[in-house]
Amino acid sequence: MWANLVLILRYLPEVEAEKDKRIATIPNLISLARLACVPVFLYLLWGSENPAMAAWLLALLGATDWVDGWISRKFNQGSELGKILDPVADRALLLTGALVLLVEEVPGSVKVMVALVLVRESLIALVTVALALAGARRIDVVWSGKAGTFAVMFSLPMLLLAHHIDGLWETLMWIGGWGFGIAGLYLGYYAAARYIPEARKALREGRSARVRH
Repeated sequence: MWANLVLILRYLPEVEAEKDKRIATIPNLISLARLACVPVFLYLLWGSENPAMAAWLLALLGATDWVDGWISRKFNQGSELGKILDPVADRALLLTGALVLLVEEVPGSVKVMVALVLVRESLIALVTVALALAGARRIDVVWSGKAGTFAVMFSLPMLLLAHHIDGLWETLMWIGGWGFGIAGLYLGYYAAARYIPEARKALREGRSARVRH
């Protein structure tokens, strides 16, 4: 029995490493499906001129952001590819929704808020690329950043829908859109500030690992 236990403990890291290399997992498929829905969203909005359906689709895609993460944790389906696909899908949806609002004839205050979202995303993207080129290790997403993205992904479809409807629902969508938007901005910039010490640490550790090898 003890011999078997020793063997299990010996090869467990290799098994876990193989799991990290998996590609065809349910969370990865969900992330790919979310990415594939970006052109569908644009077609509904501008191709078939169905802004309400487009807004609801964007809201659904934003709401399912937690699904792939929950499945990954619940059923042990995490992978290195998933750690890349999930934030890529988040950013693609967020940037698409934000750019759409900049093009649509929404109030100027909405455009300012959306512009602040895009500035934050651009800064994070530039820093991420710069760190990778400098040899830093990959930085895991912090909770506040994930929550900020989640809030913004609720805000954008609400603001888009409010722009195309009237009555009580328009008022409710404006209130919800602004509420989620402000919360998302706060969490997003708070997360960006937290990334600064993490980026320094990742750069030191990445360079140290390269020196050792």
